[in-house]
Amino acid sequence: MSDSPAARLQQLFEGHRLTPTQRRIAHSMVRRAAEAPFLSSVELAEVAGVSQPSVTRFAVALGFDGYPALRRHLREIAPPGNAPAEDVPNEYQQAVHAEIENLRRLADVLADPAPVERAGRLLAASRPLPVLGLRAAAAQARGFAYFAAKVHPDVRVLDEGGTLLADRIDAARRAGAGALLCFALPRHPKEVVEALEYARAAGLSVVTVADSPFAPVAAHSDLLLPAAVGTGLSFDTVCAPMLLGRVLLEAMCDELPDAQARLEEFDARAAERGLFAG
Repeated sequence: MSDSPAARLQQLFEGHRLTPTQRRIAHSMVRRAAEAPFLSSVELAEVAGVSQPSVTRFAVALGFDGYPALRRHLREIAPPGNAPAEDVPNEYQQAVHAEIENLRRLADVLADPAPVERAGRLLAASRPLPVLGLRAAAAQARGFAYFAAKVHPDVRVLDEGGTLLADRIDAARRAGAGALLCFALPRHPKEVVEALEYARAAGLSVVTVADSPFAPVAAHSDLLLPAAVGTGLSFDTVCAPMLLGRVLLEAMCDELPDAQARLEEFDARAAERGLFAG
């Protein structure tokens, strides 16, 4: 599989932070891997449904002087023959394989449970517990908060930016919060970086789930837990950050002596209300 034209292209694109338009170009090249080295910039732009200057910027983003240099490179690495079609994974399969690899990396990170256990103690002790996530990370913050509220007495979701964000951080701090959990995903909004800087200045310990130890939020986090995102599709896939969020929930539950009682109470009330269909 690694010798197929599609796989060679995929390897070329890995590790580069591409815009949605540039990913669209990359996907178009993978779908037409055999002919990609012979397409002009105008032809590739037409295939991908983008402008010709976008193709040029795409080549530069990959580290080439321009599209002609990228095309020369593709011709140099092109194998003499094409691999059988059945051996070439399509772009959707490639995205799944990349996420599996991200989960393997997360498993390696969790071989040392100490950072997660420390995070669990910080989150459990914070009353209230503010959970921050803006834009792409908002869903991660809301998902964590939904489950955390079943065992933690006061969880506050901070999923909207603007001038009120600092006010809500202040309110949580005044109410007794000692820590803030942040989900930070690409592309990292400046508001998140500024909010974490503000939170630490206010005296909160910041625990951050981010896509990389070198993410822009790293300098403003007391404890950063990395979980890579997938970049093979037009928009990032975030299986590893989501799973890490669930791991943090487990660690937090371990530090809350009444967590099991709260869960049982919720189940009893849900049954009384007929909350769930099954």
